[in-house]
Amino acid sequence: MPSLPSPAQPATITIAPLEVRSASLAEQAYASLRTLILDRKISPGSPLQEGRLADDLRISRTPMREALVRLAGEGLLVRRDARSYAVRALGTKEYFDCMRAREVIECEAIAQACGKITDAEIDALEADLKTLDSGEHDEIEHWHFDDRFHQLISTASGNVVFPRLVEELRVNARLFRLHSPLHRQRENHEEHGEIIQALRARDPERARAAMREHLRSLQEDVKRAIIE
Repeated sequence: MPSLPSPAQPATITIAPLEVRSASLAEQAYASLRTLILDRKISPGSPLQEGRLADDLRISRTPMREALVRLAGEGLLVRRDARSYAVRALGTKEYFDCMRAREVIECEAIAQACGKITDAEIDALEADLKTLDSGEHDEIEHWHFDDRFHQLISTASGNVVFPRLVEELRVNARLFRLHSPLHRQRENHEEHGEIIQALRARDPERARAAMREHLRSLQEDVKRAIIE
C-alpha cells in the first residue's frame, strides 16, 4: 500500500447537497464523490472525513459510509482511520502495469470493433474530436472525451467484458498524478485522429497499430517527465 501524506487540514472541496430521489442517498453520494475524484478535484492523501462529508451533503452518516466503503472497494480510496479515507495515489510501477494491460485489451478490442462499429458512431467520434481540437478546453473536458472515445471502441468490439476492464484500468491510471494530458494536446488529437481513420477504413491491423502507438506514446511521455 502506498504511503500517504498527513496534511493538517481535511480536503476543502465544493460539493452540493443531495436531493432525495429515486436513486438511494448512498448511490448519489458515491456518484458525486467518484466524479470529484476522477475529475481531480480532490488531491491524493487529503483526508475525507465521513462526518464532514455527510454534513456537506446533508445526509446521515450511514449512506455516506456506504459510499466511502464502495469507493474504497473500487480502489479509489484508502482508509486512514476509523472515520476517514483518502484518495489513493497510484505508484509509477502500477501506472505502467495498467498501461501495458490496456495495450493488450484495447488493441484486441479495436481490431474486433472494426467490423462492428457503425458509421454513425465513427462520425460522432470525429465530430467530438474536431470540436475539441478547434478551441481551448480544460483537463476535465479532455478526460471526458477520452473516456467516451475509449469506452465506445471497447463496447463496439462486441465483447461484454472489454468495456469493464478498460474502464477499471483507465480509472486506476487516472489516479497517477505526475502529469496533465493537456501539454500533449496536439499529439493526443493526432493520435485519436489516426485511430478514427483506421476504424473508418475497417482495417483491423491498422487500427491495432494506431491504438498501440497512442498508448505507448502516453507511456513514453510519462517516462520523459520522470527523467526530467
